[in-house]
Order: sequence, then C-alpha cells, then structure tokens
Amino acid sequence: MQRYGFGLVVGWWLLLAMAHAAELPPTPEEAVRVGHQHFVRYCSACHGVEGRGDGPAAAVLQPPPADLTRIAQRRGGHVPAPEIAVYIDGRIWVPAHGQREMPVWGERLKEIAGSGLLGEVVAQSQIWLLLQYLQSIQQ
Repeated sequence: MQRYGFGLVVGWWLLLAMAHAAELPPTPEEAVRVGHQHFVRYCSACHGVEGRGDGPAAAVLQPPPADLTRIAQRRGGHVPAPEIAVYIDGRIWVPAHGQREMPVWGERLKEIAGSGLLGEVVAQSQIWLLLQYLQSIQQ
C-alpha cells in the first residue's frame, strides 16, 4: 500500500513537471516580476530590496554586498549573464575570485524541488528569473 502511495506522488510530480515544461515561456515583464519576487525572498537581506547592497545584513558582511544595479556599469555596459548565473549558482568555485560569502544558491534552490533533474530544472529556472530581474535594474 505504501508503494502505491509513493508511486502516485512521484507520478503526480512528473505530470506537474511535464505540464510546467509545456507552458509558454513567461513574457519579459512576467519574468522580471517573478525574478523580483525571488530576489526579495533570497537576496534582499544582503543586497537590499532594490539591489544596492544595503540590506539589513550588509553592515556585518566583509566584503560588503555588491551594488547589483551597477553590474553593467562595472562590466563595460552589459550584464555578462552566463558569468553572473555561474556566480549566483555557486557550485563552481573559482579560487581566483577569493572567498565566497554568498550562499551556494544552486544547491539551495535545487533542494526546493528535491534532488535529480527536477531539482536542477527548478534551480536553473529560478536563477534565470533572477538574471532577468537583475538586467532590468541596471543603471
């Protein structure tokens, strides 16, 4: 009986994932809106609600959190999305970048949906939405 219940739950999750994958991609406005929601939930404690590096935890962090509204300004006028995505994800550590103060969001976001492919899809989708928001707040 327990096997049947477990199989039912797994089947339901697979159907949900397939239905989600079949949806049309979000509009740019929707991606920014949802990305902002994720940013407020995961990033604002350090980077502030507007991404300026002035969140409530910023005062105790060394080095202080970056002003994320100026990524493009620091990077020749554009946001290097793949590089920023890898940094947010955090599972690939680059020793030349020094110590990592930021959480390893790739692992944390993956845990939301569990391990395996579904968890990885959720993590990468949320990082993509965060990138859409970050691109929208550049000065």
